[in-house]
Amino acid sequence: MIWETSAADLAARVTHRSSRWRAPVARTPRHVFVPTWWEPDGDHWELREPVNEQQWYPAAYADRSLITQVGDLHADRAKPTDHPTGRPTSSATLPSLIVAMFQHARIDDGDKLLDVGTGSGYGTALAAHRLGSDAVTSIDVDPHLVDAARDRLTTIGLHPTIEAVDATGPLPVKPGAFDRIVATVAVRTVPSGWLAALCTGGRLVTTIAGTSLILTAEKREDGAAVGRIEWDRAGFMPARHGDDYPPAPAGLLAAAHEIDGEDVTTGLYPVVDVANAWDLDSMLGITAPGIEHAYREDGRQRTAVMVHADGSWARATAVGSVRPTVHQGGPRRLWDVLEELRAYWLQHGELPARGARVLITPEGETRLARGKWRAAL
Repeated sequence: MIWETSAADLAARVTHRSSRWRAPVARTPRHVFVPTWWEPDGDHWELREPVNEQQWYPAAYADRSLITQVGDLHADRAKPTDHPTGRPTSSATLPSLIVAMFQHARIDDGDKLLDVGTGSGYGTALAAHRLGSDAVTSIDVDPHLVDAARDRLTTIGLHPTIEAVDATGPLPVKPGAFDRIVATVAVRTVPSGWLAALCTGGRLVTTIAGTSLILTAEKREDGAAVGRIEWDRAGFMPARHGDDYPPAPAGLLAAAHEIDGEDVTTGLYPVVDVANAWDLDSMLGITAPGIEHAYREDGRQRTAVMVHADGSWARATAVGSVRPTVHQGGPRRLWDVLEELRAYWLQHGELPARGARVLITPEGETRLARGKWRAAL
């Protein structure tokens, strides 16, 4: 197998033939950036270490994300006997999504780009092929990822600036240094450092953490930025500040499957798998961020569980689509919050976040508005 053929096939799948991103995808050996990765296997992860092109290329040149780090264990540093059970903390994002994020940025020849979330370095490579290495700066919180990406980029003749930086804090760049900022990590609010690094008229693209919402905005002369939530969807890991994310409320999530609630009621609507109902999940992520979900089906019986680190939890159980029995406990009634959103959906025919107008203040407060609906993040 020849990697150029695989890369050209990938480019044909993820770009239009007249797209300026077709050549960068076709010229980039993605396998170089994912020599090893993790695959889910039940309740843990299995290491994949391809020994030949037949094992390597079908995965590397598929339009899919490959998990490269789980918890604080990067696949590069793992042994075949390692079986981590934590959350994914880094990946090589599926190529079509990287291209879509760059397209949302409306990148032009001569633009200076800040790529937030180096990860494997594959997206950085596409940008460097498109704009030239001198025009691309990439940052990631993880020094190992930065070092590995830099080395792999060098092997294919690309030399963008890559630095280990917590992207949510001040950035070590000159004010107004970039025409475009594209983040492949999600943030709750746009960091003020991003606006400072963006030139007047510059454009940023990111996603709101805990949602599938893509935010695009352009910087005004007063230092604020205005834009919209795109109708498109994307999901990225949230920005982290160290090797791993804070621990999830796993104990409460397990207990919530069995314990009796302080309140036991009959829900208004059928049980729903919230995490896979993207619009509903996004609205919940705006309204009540930080909720963890579990869902299972046992025959026709469906159970959904919601928990939050503040101790709130809910469990809804029903057979088929009948109204569920709902147990809830803790300081908030999470299922009630969910049902309020579903009632809004039925009343208005859609949820308001997607398509909303966006205002980002110079301090980074993000405000959304659509019709009479308002939200401040």
